[in-house]
Amino acid sequence: QVQLVESGGGSVQPWGSLRLSCAASRISFQIYALGWYRQAPGQQREFVAAVSTTGTTNYADSVKGRFTISRDNAKKTVYLYMNILEPEETAVYYCNAGPDRIVARPHTPGVYWGQGTQVTVSS
Repeated sequence: QVQLVESGGGSVQPWGSLRLSCAASRISFQIYALGWYRQAPGQQREFVAAVSTTGTTNYADSVKGRFTISRDNAKKTVYLYMNILEPEETAVYYCNAGPDRIVARPHTPGVYWGQGTQVTVSS
């Protein structure tokens, strides 16, 4: 059973920063693309960022220039560095693993999901 475990969420003030991590196990990590999605209360899950097996990245327009996704294949971990966070970005952030197509077509995420980590942006 593939496991994706997110960590690093918490409370932060507006304009603050957080780093999320997603550790994978029971998976051939290097052959999967990894993505981050988020879901705010009462809203649908939305794409945030993704990185392919070769390091190609894609970002939602709303986070470009503020968020950075990276992967460490040796540690089987994907990171999401979030800067200049806004209150509207309060949500549960989920890690996702799937084929490389999820980078170019993030509306079709992979089948593997983590349990999510809460990010709260509030003063």
